[in-house]
Amino acid sequence: MPRPMWSGSISFGLVNIPVKLYNAIKKKSIHFNQLRKSDGCRIRLKKVCPSDGTEVPADNIVKGYEISPEQYVVVTSEELEAIQPKNARTIAIEDFVNLDQIDPLYYNNCYYLTPDKGAGNAYFLLLAAMQSTRKVAIARVVMRNKEYLTAIRPMGKALALSTMHFADEIIAAVELEELPTDVSEPSKKELVMAEQLIESLTTDFEAGKYHDQYYQQIMDMLEKKAEGQTVINQPDVKEGGKVIDLMAALEASISAIKKKNSSGKAKKSPTTTKRKKANVQ
Repeated sequence: MPRPMWSGSISFGLVNIPVKLYNAIKKKSIHFNQLRKSDGCRIRLKKVCPSDGTEVPADNIVKGYEISPEQYVVVTSEELEAIQPKNARTIAIEDFVNLDQIDPLYYNNCYYLTPDKGAGNAYFLLLAAMQSTRKVAIARVVMRNKEYLTAIRPMGKALALSTMHFADEIIAAVELEELPTDVSEPSKKELVMAEQLIESLTTDFEAGKYHDQYYQQIMDMLEKKAEGQTVINQPDVKEGGKVIDLMAALEASISAIKKKNSSGKAKKSPTTTKRKKANVQ
């Protein structure tokens, strides 16, 4: 059962809506421990001072910000709490915008917002109003001593909150040094072929059809090793050669997709024929 990781309220004009924040993502990751090769003994990492080689206990460790090489300003937890915004428990909505105006590059982590006790009516009023106007709320919130810019949007019968990067955290594409500057414009024929290839691969997005194949392969390998089975190395995948003729590559790609689609239809045709015959009888 999911547990709330934060509680506060949404500030909407003069309206405050008490809410709870839940993680919307359950990340799948594999963590390996470091073992001594000779006997499998687990290695423990210690915090050691390099000047005298002694281990430093947690109660003797403070935060320090490096202002110049080997020069630090020490900051205490009390000093950080003193400058923490007073509305640390408030998700303050500042603007409403259209969803398509936000580039996905700005999104970070995603959470669910649920109404706290007694806030159901106000919560669902805001949800319904945002669904009706097709708007997304831009808000600020402080969590874990850090201020976040967030986007709040309807997701089914709930509100979803996505933390966002600030504009000055985004690296503009024009800053990339390796973007080509002397490339000629594509020909009309090349553009038509590329558009045709994109169209042949276009479908409706279904999140469930995409899986973390590498994660599953690692889990399968670990299960086999735990059971004492021999793990067979995967065959190398041959990478595609360097594209010499762009048009030829586009034409070959489209031809391969058409062949794949036609073979798929051919496999389904016997079933379709049987159904038609059954309907006739």
